[in-house]
Amino acid sequence: QVQLVESGGGLVQAGGSLGLSCLTSRGTFSYLSVGWFRQAPGREREFVAAISAGGGQIRYSDSVKGRFTISKLVNTVSLQLNSLKPEDTAVYYCAAVPSDTGTYISVRAEMYEYWGQGTQVTVSS
Repeated sequence: QVQLVESGGGLVQAGGSLGLSCLTSRGTFSYLSVGWFRQAPGREREFVAAISAGGGQIRYSDSVKGRFTISKLVNTVSLQLNSLKPEDTAVYYCAAVPSDTGTYISVRAEMYEYWGQGTQVTVSS
């Protein structure tokens, strides 16, 4: 069982920035493809960004492309949130799935096996 823990959420004004981090109980994200998702009140969970185990494949949702950046170190996956908007307010979740190929990446929540508890991001107008 792989446990994931997110950190870095908080309250920020529109136009501001936040940095989210995801750590794993495994101690390393090697052989894990990772995605970030978010869920706002009354809305379904939606894809934000994903990175393959090898780090060479990256995807963003259209709504965050150009503003958010996902990156991966051996033991941390980060999501940098810039130019934040009130509509970015949500609970942000880190998710992971084992990947032997190093290139696997998915934008679908159902493809991920492990999930963190989430971290709240609130953007005020």
